[in-house]
Amino acid sequence: QVQLVESGGGLVQAGGSLRLSCAISGSTASRIIFFAAMGWFRQAPGKQRELVAHITNVGNTNYADSVKGRFTISSDNAQNTVYLQMNSLKPEDTAVYYCAAKRHIDPNFGSWGQGTQVTVSS
Repeated sequence: QVQLVESGGGLVQAGGSLRLSCAISGSTASRIIFFAAMGWFRQAPGKQRELVAHITNVGNTNYADSVKGRFTISSDNAQNTVYLQMNSLKPEDTAVYYCAAKRHIDPNFGSWGQGTQVTVSS
């Protein structure tokens, strides 16, 4: 069983920055290196959850077009933590942000955190 706990959300003015953290814990198999990928998703009110960024177990990254050049995903295997550095934040970035993990045997992300609220004021 893996637990994902997000932190770092909050209220920030447009143009500001936040860094989200996702601490992973659980059994030995919950080490980041054993997952195929870790991802950050977000869901704004009235909208579907969308993938913001993900990082594979070999360090490849991918971003939604809306955040390219502004957000950076990274992982610290020693701390078993994944980060999302968010710069130049816009009001449209306001959402609940979720951390997720994907195992090699699963087609989709199957483990989720509880989410952390990010609110960007104009």
